[in-house]
Amino acid sequence: MARKAKPVLTQLGKATAIPASPAAHLLEVVPNDHPAVTYLARYTCPEFTALCPVTGQPDFAHLVIDYVPGKWLVESKSLKLYLTSFRNHGAFHEATTLTIAQKCIAAAKPRWLRIAGYWYPRGGIPIDVFWQSGPPPKGLWLPDPGVAPYRGRG
Repeated sequence: MARKAKPVLTQLGKATAIPASPAAHLLEVVPNDHPAVTYLARYTCPEFTALCPVTGQPDFAHLVIDYVPGKWLVESKSLKLYLTSFRNHGAFHEATTLTIAQKCIAAAKPRWLRIAGYWYPRGGIPIDVFWQSGPPPKGLWLPDPGVAPYRGRG
């Protein structure tokens, strides 16, 4: 069986600056040693920060990204840098959540992905954004995202 070409990793193991913007960041991937196995990989970012595109005030969220890898895995340092790049980026909660999902799909081409964005209140209203690429694969154990509905999250 031929081994997948090893991707060139430009961030892992090196001092890497925070990207100037989410669009400017290259989300890197690594080979999945078990592409035929249906399993869930979860990334949780409980301290995600972005900016309100109108006021410039910070918005905070707890993100949960679940995906079933195909041939590639999202490289975690690259993902951390990508998520950090939103700290100086203005976009609405819905657009931010979907942009992250789309970037992960474009980079890693997972068999399935879902994202849950639990946004903390601004103006007294928490906004939670959920999206998935389709029905989960048959036989997948899909745990609860682990974030309670808003009751003073934390």
